[in-house]
Amino acid sequence: MADGTVPPPFEEEDQQKDDDDLFADSKEVPDQSNGQSNAEPSTNVDLNAESELEKDDDIFGGQGSEVALDSEEEVEEKKTVPSAPVAAAVATAPPAQPIIEAPNLLQAEKPLINVSQSSTSSSKGSSAAKNSHDEIEVEEEQDEYTIDIRVTDPHKVGDGMSAYIAYKVLTRTTIPAFRKAELMVVRRFSDFLGLHDRLAEKHVHLGVVVPAAPEKSVLGMTKVKMSKEESGSAEFIEKRRSALERYLCRTAQHPILKNDQDFREFLEKDELPRATSTSALSGAGMLRLFHKVGDAMEKITFKMDESDEWFEDKQIQVEALDTQLRKLHTSVEILAMHRKDLSQSTAVFAKSAAMLGNIEEHTGLSRALSQLAETEEKIEQLHKDQSDQDFFTMAELIKEYISLIASVKGVFHERVKSYKTWKEAEITLAKKRENKTKLELQHKTDKIQQAQQEIAEWAGKVETGQSDFNKISENVRKEVARFEKHRVVDFKNHVIQYLEALMDNQQKLIKYWEAFLPEAKAIV
Repeated sequence: MADGTVPPPFEEEDQQKDDDDLFADSKEVPDQSNGQSNAEPSTNVDLNAESELEKDDDIFGGQGSEVALDSEEEVEEKKTVPSAPVAAAVATAPPAQPIIEAPNLLQAEKPLINVSQSSTSSSKGSSAAKNSHDEIEVEEEQDEYTIDIRVTDPHKVGDGMSAYIAYKVLTRTTIPAFRKAELMVVRRFSDFLGLHDRLAEKHVHLGVVVPAAPEKSVLGMTKVKMSKEESGSAEFIEKRRSALERYLCRTAQHPILKNDQDFREFLEKDELPRATSTSALSGAGMLRLFHKVGDAMEKITFKMDESDEWFEDKQIQVEALDTQLRKLHTSVEILAMHRKDLSQSTAVFAKSAAMLGNIEEHTGLSRALSQLAETEEKIEQLHKDQSDQDFFTMAELIKEYISLIASVKGVFHERVKSYKTWKEAEITLAKKRENKTKLELQHKTDKIQQAQQEIAEWAGKVETGQSDFNKISENVRKEVARFEKHRVVDFKNHVIQYLEALMDNQQKLIKYWEAFLPEAKAIV
């Protein structure tokens, strides 16, 4: 060391250093020649200094492609590179950039696994609804039978306040359970209400959505009964006929309801027992009113601890859909009313133009005014037809789905009632067991056997209640999935029908004005 010569480093130390330090640079490269002069270390120093300057100038040094992201084996290979090749590389190449360790980057990939697991768990809630849709599609594919129902020929029967409107119900079906392929019966409005009551009594408590029957209209029927001619109430009768036909078709779409015995008898039996319980002032009507009040109070007083997110989300969705459909129904009804008013105003304008053309002395102008009156009469009919499209195609569809949403809410409430019955049975069972324990502590052996029987009875009720709750929950899932599927299809078909009718009327309107334009230009 006195003469300034640097002794050669030991190979073992170099190997250990390479293994421990991944950031080896040119200063630590061993000298393999045993006879190095003092100028050679100075050259190394210059290289190191130049290397440091390059690192200072390049702020992105070491952030390039040499980041070890491939695998742990490649990192180990870089750790165990022999020292001799490194020395040769330093002598001929620029200084090696430091290698950044990859363990932290590899650990950063772990949240990706957790995300995939959480997304899988979050998708379990929607899997049940998807399965319900699949089951519905399978059921409908397997249903090879068809049924088509039409309600026609409404006519008045009787006079005075005892009068009523009767309808012909025509059915064409391939279902083997029916007696004939084509059926025709005559029904009155109360028969439709009686059918709905019987279907609801048998199926609603099981979680089946029974379509709501058309609402009563005391004012409309009073006008029909008091009027001597049916033309004065023709609009009301036509609206009711259309609503009754939609009700039967909706019921026939349901795979359970269309096979119900009461439904088949309604379509094929010549005479039905008169449905006296459908009147609002009857005993059954008052009983239904009390039940509705009781259900409303129960909804306020009892709150179910919902543990299923699917039902909680669907109830919120149904409530929001109900609110928006009611707003849309109001808007469409106003639109239909304005179109009807426009039709009437157009008719008045046509008459005024015709009268003005009759007294006009100028021949060309008189002829043009007469032609204008004829054109406005045609346009009046277009506005009337469009008003009917607004009402029967859109407004009545929306109103029907508002009623269906009420039925969906009804099965949700039936599920809550089933849950309440199940939990009340559990509470009673717990009380019975506590009572039995007290009897045993008091050594009242004569009452213990009766207590055991009561416990066994209530244990069976608890089991039955839980089974009923699970069944109605499954049925409600299927019914809501079916409701959503048919809702999308119905709205799509009706919107297309509505737009096609609107475009057809606009094209006719253009043709009418194009035909009138030469008459207006011919005035001299």
